[in-house]
Amino acid sequence: MNKKNSAVIFYARLIGAFFLLAFVAYGFGSQLFASEDNPTKILGALLIVTNSLMVLSIGILLGKTLKQYNPLVANIYLFTRIFEAVALSSVIVVMFLKGNVSKDLGYIFGMLVLGIGSIPMCLTLYKHKIAPSWLALWGAIGYAIFAFGMLMELFGYEWSMYLLGPGGLWEVTFAIWLLIRGSKNVKPEIG
Repeated sequence: MNKKNSAVIFYARLIGAFFLLAFVAYGFGSQLFASEDNPTKILGALLIVTNSLMVLSIGILLGKTLKQYNPLVANIYLFTRIFEAVALSSVIVVMFLKGNVSKDLGYIFGMLVLGIGSIPMCLTLYKHKIAPSWLALWGAIGYAIFAFGMLMELFGYEWSMYLLGPGGLWEVTFAIWLLIRGSKNVKPEIG
């Protein structure tokens, strides 16, 4: 394989790793950040920031592939990931400044924008056969359900925990697919 094809596979695997590691970083980070112990709280804040950097990297790296097929979708997805990264990190700023804003508000807005902004990305994966059809459609439907759950949270209905599953499981499945398979469009050089 030539260097160009290796780079595409590398990005796919890196994106897959970032999807999985972001789950771990935010999951542990948000739990540690809730601690009353200052060093533990700081470690949690660092993990949340690490999550935000990985989320931003996903937007940049996946955006490079999306741009080849639909530049508008690539920009929407990049904006989505930038917004998510800032919204999730804003929790830290608000808490350290002793603000009165709900710590869940940054998460809810970040996830709402992620859900809405990821639907065009999944539909592009489907339309251009970048990922298997079943996986791309699962992502579009999962993110729509995910976004609906977050929208309901804004109206006081605590539905998000029940509606996160399809989108969250899709992210894990997509990440594993990227790690194992790389990009479907990358073919070994013959001869």
